[in-house]
Amino acid sequence: MRKNKKVVMTSLVAGLMTAAAIISGCGNGQEDNGKVTIEVVQYKPEAVKVFEALEQKFNETHDDIELKIDSPNDAMTILKTRFIREDYPDIIGIGGDINYSNFLDSNMLMDISDYEGLDSIKDAYLAVDKELEFIPMDGVYAVPYMANAAGVLYNKDLFDEHGWTIPTTWDEFTGLCESIQSAGIQPLYFGFKDAWTCLAPWNAISVDLAPSDVCAQVNRGETTFTEQYREVAERTKALLQYAQDDPFAYSYNDACTAFARGESAMYVIGSYAVPQIKSVNPDMNIDSFVFPASNNAEENILNSGNDLQFSIMENCPNKEAAYEVLDFLLQDENVQAYIDDQSAVPCKEGDFELPTMLSGMFSYIEEGKIADYQDHHYPAEMSVDALIQTYLMDESDNALDTFLNKFDTDWTRYNRDLIRKVQEYQEANPDEN
Repeated sequence: MRKNKKVVMTSLVAGLMTAAAIISGCGNGQEDNGKVTIEVVQYKPEAVKVFEALEQKFNETHDDIELKIDSPNDAMTILKTRFIREDYPDIIGIGGDINYSNFLDSNMLMDISDYEGLDSIKDAYLAVDKELEFIPMDGVYAVPYMANAAGVLYNKDLFDEHGWTIPTTWDEFTGLCESIQSAGIQPLYFGFKDAWTCLAPWNAISVDLAPSDVCAQVNRGETTFTEQYREVAERTKALLQYAQDDPFAYSYNDACTAFARGESAMYVIGSYAVPQIKSVNPDMNIDSFVFPASNNAEENILNSGNDLQFSIMENCPNKEAAYEVLDFLLQDENVQAYIDDQSAVPCKEGDFELPTMLSGMFSYIEEGKIADYQDHHYPAEMSVDALIQTYLMDESDNALDTFLNKFDTDWTRYNRDLIRKVQEYQEANPDEN
């Protein structure tokens, strides 16, 4: 296991981190009033109101710590700019994605293995973070706080009216789509004009059909995307026959609006879309189910990742105060407040009231039968969403092979340094291969 105590900035983000830099201190965190100040920067501006309430509640109940929570727009860009200036907050609240991987690889985050609050976090979400490590590392570097879930949202009133049952296999799902079409109703609606929405069905299908650590396997030279993603790509494209005409002409907002108005029976998207849908039709009766991409129902897995997690910066001068802030955020009533505000899935064990529109996914959440979003491992520079969009629009006979070959070629291009680092690690640690 690797644990490099020297803090070196290494290719944090292409174009932003171009040289190594030694991380320095961020001040003593002490206010003139004698209180220790803990600054949190979190990346979800849509949650600003609940964090403002949590900040106020904390400060009203703590005499020795002043909590400041900032929820800026474009928080990741702001954080990366601050890191370049060596101006670090104490705690960052970010998603479990490639940004977390880069920060971790740059040795910017504190090992919080001794934090007792980790005992209350579901193992499945801690495991998601371990898979985001480019190279195996000793320790724990984040507290998973909230997850989201992606699969199929459906119009429950339509399903009840027509007696449609929830599918548990791919064949049952396509059969359902055909039954919905026969009833003169549109089965699916997509907003593929916004390339990022192409990742929603891709991720939901890939968790069933590809290994959760496929990207790490490719980096180690054990497989290729051409081998692992063929069926994923085929089934993603197969959905187009059940979508509206020219889904590439409609945006995410268009798709949410259409589903809210009953123009389709189902919508393959994440739980994050529900607030947008409800803004159009507050009374819509929405439920959900796990996408059944496999013909073996036992292989179905919920696509769920760490939507928000907290990491303490390596050079935070007030570790115990930072732990006290984490303790506060993990209090059940505060976790529930966030769930209620954001329709989120808690990463903490407990008897929480989950959003009713996730009822079809409850058992998977409770059992920890989840796998992370594949795109959380993709480098932003590779623009996989646009790559998938181009493939879905390609009607040529060799579209599939063209797409898979480009995926492998681009992966090598944009991950050359990482692949070399992984191979060097393998050579130095042959017993772990």
